[in-house]
Amino acid sequence: MDRPERITIADAAARLRKPEATVRVWASRHHARKLLKLGKTAWYDWRDLATIDRQLRLGLKVPPTPEERDEIRASLRAA
Repeated sequence: MDRPERITIADAAARLRKPEATVRVWASRHHARKLLKLGKTAWYDWRDLATIDRQLRLGLKVPPTPEERDEIRASLRAA
């Protein structure tokens, strides 16, 4: 797997066009892959947050672990 793209909740919310509070809840509820935390700022794996968004948007179950979400992305690339 290639390197994860670090992103803050605020930046992810802007890219996904969702409220920051919504993306923050997703990150917490679905245990999004956190890459780094300095002070109060945390950076997450952009692809993991985007996969959570995709699953919710399509009305599909969000797998409980980042590794299972990695498998979804891998299967989509292979298709």
